[in-house]
Amino acid sequence: MLERLTDLPPGVEGLKAVGRISKDDYERVMEPLLESARRDGRRLRFLYEIGPEFREFTPGAAWSDAKLGLSYLRLFEAVAIVTNVGWVRESTRLAAFMMPCPVEVFSISDRSRAVEWLQTLADRATVVEHVIPDTGVLVVEVTKALRSQDFDAVALTADAWIEAHGRLNGLVIHAKRFPGWENLGAMMKHVRFVRNHHQKIARLALAVDSAMASIAPTIAELFIKAEVKVFRYDEREQAIRWAGGGGPTARLPASSEEGHTTSTSS
Repeated sequence: MLERLTDLPPGVEGLKAVGRISKDDYERVMEPLLESARRDGRRLRFLYEIGPEFREFTPGAAWSDAKLGLSYLRLFEAVAIVTNVGWVRESTRLAAFMMPCPVEVFSISDRSRAVEWLQTLADRATVVEHVIPDTGVLVVEVTKALRSQDFDAVALTADAWIEAHGRLNGLVIHAKRFPGWENLGAMMKHVRFVRNHHQKIARLALAVDSAMASIAPTIAELFIKAEVKVFRYDEREQAIRWAGGGGPTARLPASSEEGHTTSTSS
């Protein structure tokens, strides 16, 4: 059977394989977990523990594992496999290079290190992205020079939500300053992300400092299908409300220097 792990820290989810794993186990435990993440626009830092209590996967379980993996592959932000089972360790290492996210194998004695590895992924990121389910808004926090893999991560999050809901109501970019791109490849990934997603995002809000706000018209031209509005860096919450379709509720008093709409389209 598959058991949900309840001793993991916030932000990390996982399952433990015990005894004989069947197709029903995947349908009863794994699929609802993945479907919930897909609906909410969450990406998973996932720990899969296969300990000494594990005996075997049935053929149906192996098929369900492969089928779910292909269907929900984009939801995984990182996967840690914790096991001493030799064939599982080797097959995971062989398959890891095909995954769109980091995959690491740990022994049972290193379980705590696996959890720590999953927890500290955010510390290594240059962007942090998440969808706010109630509003359908993707928020991207930018802190360092943008890398190609950052746009891959943002695209995975956006695509998972769009697949479940049809479109994103809005995208909020929150940055104290625009840090630029790590290299030409990263800039090209940025252009590709815009090209592939601009028709599926209704509103783009830039919650940025005044220097970055000056390039807003250029960004607006890229998102030709989206309504674009600029907010101050400390107006993140107002930007999220507006991007989610909040309309008048996103307006600020005149003394607060309300964000300025740079481009709109019907």
